[in-house]
Amino acid sequence: MLIKKPKSYELKENKVTDEKIYQDRRSLLKKMGYLGAGTLLSSSAQAGVFDLFSKDEAKTFSTKSLTFAQDKNRDEQILTPENKVNSHNNFYEFGTKKSQPLELSQGFKVDPWQLTISGEVDKPFTLSYDELFSQFPLEERIYRLRCVEAWSMVIPWLGFSLAQLLKKAQPNSRAKYVAFETLYDPKQMPGQKSRRLGGGIKYPYVEGLRIDEAMNPLTLMSVGLYGKTLPPQNGAPIRLVVPWKYGFKSIKSIVGIKLVERMPPTTWNRLAPKEYGFYANVNPEVDHPRWSQASERRITSGGLFARNRIETLPFNGYGEQVADLYKNMNLRKYY
Repeated sequence: MLIKKPKSYELKENKVTDEKIYQDRRSLLKKMGYLGAGTLLSSSAQAGVFDLFSKDEAKTFSTKSLTFAQDKNRDEQILTPENKVNSHNNFYEFGTKKSQPLELSQGFKVDPWQLTISGEVDKPFTLSYDELFSQFPLEERIYRLRCVEAWSMVIPWLGFSLAQLLKKAQPNSRAKYVAFETLYDPKQMPGQKSRRLGGGIKYPYVEGLRIDEAMNPLTLMSVGLYGKTLPPQNGAPIRLVVPWKYGFKSIKSIVGIKLVERMPPTTWNRLAPKEYGFYANVNPEVDHPRWSQASERRITSGGLFARNRIETLPFNGYGEQVADLYKNMNLRKYY
């Protein structure tokens, strides 16, 4: 597995991680060198198998409060503890309560799996479960995640650039948008067969990006977090991460990526178009119809309702890298 050097837009691990843990982890990854991630994952791997730590190191890393070494807004930059990332989830396929995805997804099988890339491309292809981890160099990125519900996290993702995946398919000139689709399997996903449990959503869950958004270097296909394979409640085996957009854009458990000429439908826009636009860019100046988006509750090592209120940044703090994508657009109209 190749862990690439972080880019300027990424949160640096040595800024959010205790120094000793950081050095031990970097040493371990260095020893691993270019070892293909596929060799680290058995074909029957489930959540938590891909562990880059010893048990003691993993326990320390996941439970310690990890902060940035910076003066301004120090309390805003706390790496969200792993147990919070794994237990506080929106994944309506497994229930609308934050605790239900963890409770109801533990039997979820991710192997075999197929991710198909199709549509306006010259070379459509399909990746198997093992190929998700071996086709592209994996890199670790620490991103902020901002939910439309006004809570946020800081998460160390493991994955590869969506641009790499799309370039392999060779999009043609008609490819203007990228449509994503989640697995539809009511036997494994109880929210898909129960209107009450699944929030009244029409399944399968679908999402979309403009192709220039999809090709932006920040847009990530994640196969892991905290040095492990994605747990099922976080979108195993592969999900999208678009850090400047509200979290509902980062679709989970993806089986289909289709390049299309027209703007594709998206689940929340289809369900409530006056509340959820196609773009879903984090914009503190545009409130949700039922609550303000000017601030957020950062989930840290404190209790679930700990008072960790911080100011929300335009584009979730990634404006330097993505604002040009929306030059001359009315971001109140195209919310």
